[in-house]
Amino acid sequence: MFYDPAEHRIRSFVTRAGRVSSGQARALEELGPQFCVPYQKAELDLVQTFGRQAPTVFEIGFGMGETSAKISASLPEKNFIGVEVHTPGVGSLLKLTGELGLTNQRIIQHDAFEVLTHMIAPGSLTGVHVFFPDPWHKARHNKRRLIQGPMVALLASRLVPGGYIHCATDWEEYAVQMLDVLGAEPALKNSAEGFAPRPDYRPVTKFENRGLKLGHGVWDLVFIKN
Repeated sequence: MFYDPAEHRIRSFVTRAGRVSSGQARALEELGPQFCVPYQKAELDLVQTFGRQAPTVFEIGFGMGETSAKISASLPEKNFIGVEVHTPGVGSLLKLTGELGLTNQRIIQHDAFEVLTHMIAPGSLTGVHVFFPDPWHKARHNKRRLIQGPMVALLASRLVPGGYIHCATDWEEYAVQMLDVLGAEPALKNSAEGFAPRPDYRPVTKFENRGLKLGHGVWDLVFIKN
């Protein structure tokens, strides 16, 4: 999330060009109407959206969707809303949703800050996932990072009591900042003494596995709403 002087507003992403494959395009056309939820400036009726009452987890920036699909498949008792702005990623997760026969996954292709502000009711989410967000590793770009005080406060307001925010990063300096920012939010408490062990539901990606074999670190943080 950062301030964009061109649009005079907070943004949670930077648009990047990307090629949509034929399989992704087919998924967008065939599965998009069923699993994509249009952005609107009105609260989303979760029961109507999913056709059932169930705990709902909100994911920001799911990339190409491999992790999201695996988690949704492994936790069929929960609903999942994934927010991503990049069309190839949306197409990829739609394709995986179809291949795995998922019924508990929905996608919103829009800025996460605006979706949370306008579409997600306070106290309606069981969890929030933010896995490997852009670290904006240059110091002058740190202000563009997603995990900042205003975003964390907004996320906390959308959680039910006992709900959680789970962040993961492979950039240590960002991990330390996340720990500080999440720890400064009075509505949240850390589930661990510092960084948390990786919860079983978060699979290790191929990229992450390669990094671990090379000795690179990965840091998980899990904070619970009071």
